[in-house]
Parts: sequence; C-alpha cells; structure tokens
Amino acid sequence: MISPVVLYRCETWSLILREELTLRVFENRVLRRIVGHMRHEVTGEWRKLHNEELNDLYSSPNIACLMKSRRTAWAGLVARMGDGRSAYWVLAEKPERKRSLART
Repeated sequence: MISPVVLYRCETWSLILREELTLRVFENRVLRRIVGHMRHEVTGEWRKLHNEELNDLYSSPNIACLMKSRRTAWAGLVARMGDGRSAYWVLAEKPERKRSLART
C-alpha cells in the first residue's frame, strides 16, 4: 500500500542520486517497521535486520527499479503519441513553438 503513494507521478520526476538514496532509505525504514526485529539463531538476542536480509524477505524490486521502469514505460507512451501532442514535442525535440497568450 505504501509504494503506490510514494511513487505517484514518478514518471515525470527528475531525481538526483541523493534523492534516490533517500527514497531507498525510506523504503528500508518502512520494511524494518513492518517486519520488525528478528531473533539471532545462535545467541537468541533480538536484532535489526540488515539490508540484504530485508531484500531477501521482500521479493518485490526496490523503489529505484520501479521508478526507472515506470519512466521507461511513460517515455514509450509519449513517443507513440505523435506530433500533435505537446508532451511529444518536449520529449522528441526542443519546443520552439510559441504558446498562445491566454488572456481573459
């Protein structure tokens, strides 16, 4: 339930590496809260899960991979739109057309 809320309209985001890492930290924090602590097999003490253990338990791809796949799918959709749409013009070439003045 959390990933659709976090990834809403992520197709149009322009992320830098720091923001991508922040999203991954958020994802790990949420997963740790959902899964909770695990008991160590040898000592019997409770401990937090490491990132690798979280990734093994959570079989879905991480947030960064989901964002990249959604961006690729959105770029394919815009590429198929055709010349008449402004999103296609922005993606395909420099938008050199003048916008009409919106006067009310």
